[in-house]
This record gives sequence, C-alpha cells and structure tokens, in this order.
Amino acid sequence: MSSLLIPLALAVVQAEPPASAPEDENPSAQEQETPVLPWEIEPPPVDPEIIDGRRRPDFTGLLPDPVTQHNPGAVRAPPPQAFPTEDIPIPDRWRLIETLGLVKERFWDPYNQNTYKGDRPINPDKVPWLPIKGNDWFFVVNAISDTVIEPRSFPIPVGVQTTEDPDRIDVFGNAFSSVFSQTFIAGAALIKGNTAFKPPDVEYRVTLALNVNYVDVPERRVLFVEPSRDSHRLDHFVGVQEAFFDYHFRNVSTRYDFDSMRIGIQPFQSDFRGFLFNDQQLGLRLFGTRDNNRFQYNLGAFWRLEKDTNSGLNAVTQRPRDDLVFVANAYRQDFLIPALTSQITLVYNRNREGDQIEIDDNGFPVRPALLGDLRGRDYDVFYIGYNADGRIGRINVTASAYAALGEDRNSFFTSEPADIQAFFGAAELSYDRDWMRFRLSGAYASGDGDPYDDKETGFDAIFENPVFAGADTSYWIRQTIPFAGGGRAVSVNGRNGLLNSLRSSKEQGQSNFNNPGLILAGAGADFDLTPELRISANANHLWFENTATIEVLRNEGSIPRDIGLDLSAAAIWRPKATQNIVFRLSAATLFSGDGFRDLFDKLGGGSYHYSILANAVLTY
Repeated sequence: MSSLLIPLALAVVQAEPPASAPEDENPSAQEQETPVLPWEIEPPPVDPEIIDGRRRPDFTGLLPDPVTQHNPGAVRAPPPQAFPTEDIPIPDRWRLIETLGLVKERFWDPYNQNTYKGDRPINPDKVPWLPIKGNDWFFVVNAISDTVIEPRSFPIPVGVQTTEDPDRIDVFGNAFSSVFSQTFIAGAALIKGNTAFKPPDVEYRVTLALNVNYVDVPERRVLFVEPSRDSHRLDHFVGVQEAFFDYHFRNVSTRYDFDSMRIGIQPFQSDFRGFLFNDQQLGLRLFGTRDNNRFQYNLGAFWRLEKDTNSGLNAVTQRPRDDLVFVANAYRQDFLIPALTSQITLVYNRNREGDQIEIDDNGFPVRPALLGDLRGRDYDVFYIGYNADGRIGRINVTASAYAALGEDRNSFFTSEPADIQAFFGAAELSYDRDWMRFRLSGAYASGDGDPYDDKETGFDAIFENPVFAGADTSYWIRQTIPFAGGGRAVSVNGRNGLLNSLRSSKEQGQSNFNNPGLILAGAGADFDLTPELRISANANHLWFENTATIEVLRNEGSIPRDIGLDLSAAAIWRPKATQNIVFRLSAATLFSGDGFRDLFDKLGGGSYHYSILANAVLTY
C-alpha cells in the first residue's frame, strides 16, 4: 500500500495551495477548508488497453445494451405435427453429417465414417433377423492380411538316415532356409452400448484366422520325422482365435468404473510386455476398474487349447490340454511414485499331462519331450510377480520380476519329484529426445546349476510372447535354435520367445525348469524420421546363465556361457500415417559366441547367422 500512497502524497504536496482568506475576514474553524488526504483522491480511470493487445487483469468493461426484437407481424412457426414425417427425414446424430451431404458412406472405406466399423448404430428395421432391441447396437467388422517373407539361417542337423546332399558328413549341414507365411484374419463383433463414453453392455465377438505357409530347408527330417518326406512343406490351417461373450454387470461410479465378465476364447496378457502368459485361450475372466480407472483388476481361469503345429493357431477340433492357468492381478496408477503404474500378479499353472503322449502334425513327439528319462511330467507352479510401467521424470520405465515356486512330479534327470525355485527379471529404460528414443534393456532368467539334485532352478514361462529388446526383429527372439544333442524335436529357445527353456515346442510342449537360463544386456534406438517412417536399431549380448544342464545333455565337460552378439535393424513405413497399412523390413545377425560355437560348430566354420524379415500388414 505504501508504494501507492507515496506518489499520491507527492502530488498533494506539489499542488498549488488554496488562496488565503481576506484579512478583513475571520472565518470560524468550522468554515475553514478541510485538507484532502491522499487516500481520498479519486484514482484515474483504468485504461484496459494499457498493454498492447491485452486487457488489464480484473477489468470488466461495460456490457452492451440488451438486444430486443419487436416484430408484431411475425407468424409463429407451425408445430412439428404439421409436417409429414414420411417425407421429411429426421436424422440421428450419427447420420447427421451424411444427411447434410458432407460424408458419403462406402462400406469398403475404413478411413471415414462407416457403419461396419462401429461408427454408427445398426438400424434394427433393416436386420429383423438379429435378436436385438433398441437403437444402441453396433456392428464391427475387421479384416487383416499379414504377409511374411523370411530367408534365414540357423544350425540345421544332417539327417541320420538320409540327406539331401550325400557329400555332407558333418553333424550340421547347410544353414540356409526360407519361409513364406500368409495369414488372413477376419473378425466380427456385435456390441450394445455407446462405447465412446462407457464400457459395452454386451459384446459378442468371433475371430477366425487362415494361415498358409511354405517352408524350404536343406535337410530331411527337419520338417517331417520320416526321412522319406521332402525337405519342403506347404501347409494350411484355420484357427479360432476369438469367440467370446462379454457382459457388463454394472457401473459403480459416475465416471463409468465397472465390473464385467468375459467367457470364451479371448486374448489375455498377464503383464505389460508379455513375459509370462500372452495368448488367446479358452477362459472365464472377471475384470473391472475403480477410482476413475486408476485401479484395475483381473480374475481369470484359462483352459489351454491345443495348437496347430505349423501355424500356431488354436486347434478347437482337438480336446483342450490338461493344463489350467489361474490368474489374479491388480493395476494401480501413480503407485509408489507419480506417473508409474504398478501391477501385482499371481498365477497358478496346474499341468496334469504326465500320462499323455502327444505327437505333433509332423510326427515329432512333443509331450513328453525327448529329454532325460523320456517320462511324462505333472507339475504345479505358482508365479508371483511385480510389474511396472510408466516414467520417472524424463526416463520411461518398464520392469518385471517373477518368482516361480512349485513342484515337478518327475524331474527327467532323476525320475524323482523336485521343487521348483526359479527367478526372472527384466527392465527397459528409455529416454525421449524430440523424434528419437534411446533404450537400454536387461533381462535375467535363472538357470539350473545341478540337474541331479531335488531342485529345478531354471526359469520358464507358460506362453511367452515378449515385446522387448527389439522383439521379433531380434535374431534370438525370432528364430528357433534346434538342440540337436537332446533330440531333434527339442530347441534351445522358441520362436518369438526369449527364454532358453529346452522345450519341445512353445505351443505344444510343457514348461521345463531344467534349463540353462539367460542373461541379456542390450541397447537400442528408435528414430521417427517422419510420421510415416521409423528406423529402429538394437544390439543385444546374450549368455547362458548356467551351462550345467546342457553339459549333461551333450556329455561335455565344459561349455562356455557366451551365446553371442545379436545386431538388428528395422524400417517401418506407414504410408497413410495410420495402422491400416504397415510395411516392415528388418535384418538381424547373430555373431556366435564361444558357447554357441561349441554347441553348433560345423566343418568350414561360419561364425554368424542371419535373418531377414519382410512383413506387410493390411488392416480394415
């Protein structure tokens, strides 16, 4: 206040004093003029334009005079009943822009408003055969074409009985092979409710997939168990990937927190990156949200379906496996620190396939695996995990940690029960700078250090499909490395998998906790050169965590731990800047380490293997 009074006081002091009264006049004290105090001076009016282009804060100008209309000769508009409704359309809000001529719907156009992709509700009068009532039912159709061309090289054993080239006398022959795979996915959903603002009240969804694949390898007994069969194969299969009913029980808040149930074949991912269980399986799931979607939960039970051997699609015509998965997880946003979503996961895997013998479509045994005593196994495994996804300041963070605890009824090394005690951890840190992202990745899966004791300490997942360390751009994650010494139907790792689990098959085999484990350290970067073009690069170094298991299976005294250096790069082009058309070209090379060469060396050397992937995805 003092800063305001000082200039006003100075103005009073500097003002001309009032004229004195004549000498002959002697006014009384009451008649003398009272001096004006500084705070009693009326301030000048505020100029709202004192700052160029801006108004002074807290200034409100005079409002304009109200506008009144005086039209005594006006005729009142006729009521709506006066118009013939059969001639004049009354459009709903979804079809308003089409009525105005702004949009012309075409069923084949996925980019603009389209009834067949759920932009507007179904007219029940046009589909009287559908069991629906009301004007809030939507129909969604989706179609995907996924094309893969993949030349690659990996260690291919020479056939024992016969070979394509009689001059091949080594254990491993020509490493080159090629794959062509075409998958068509078609799905349809019938949904009740305005899902732009709240969860659907009811949803019916069906998705089918047709896969046609052609594989050519240089050796026999790689694609088929019979040595008389060709070394190339053309195969096809139709799988049911989704067939579920979703029912919305209730909303529990004005922000549409809810409880819903889903039953049938449905996709489920137990953690943020798909390390433990990421599949489309037959199940019953209760899920919902609380606290304005800051808290989410899942309670599920899944009965695992048999998979087709060559396509990996669900084979619903076969009896489901005697393999059950029970899941409970909870997500909380801004937990531990702001901007970080934390998840607690509890999973129980109950497998009772010890008395079964399963032969895949190519004639190779997959249950039990051709390892050890060749006996079947039953096991119970409890997975306890913590997962995090979000950021800490400028650093993006994704992390997972699991402990696998349980019992294997028959360890294939000892033919005795064994306790399962295995651990897994993975983390990815990334930093965004304008159009670039830089990443650091690390993973650890414990290995079994003593195959003949009563503990199995090699970590294995239920059905992994990780988006991590370059994902399927990486050579190690993309390719399957056959473990020839332990049987032709057993691989070190699985396709689209990270772990060295020594399974017969990721799709049809059992989890195996007698394995060498894995250590991964990697770095990568993504460069969004334009909204349509992204370039990615990754470098991962891999090691076996413990080689005791593979030393016993290969009857070797010492196998180095170094798997090698995996280098990969990919270009992703989206010509429409959407996910409707995506082209990807990637290349990867594994420079073999001492451990890899020890297991898969051949005459003539060859210190590296490569993979090239050309992929086109078209989506409607």
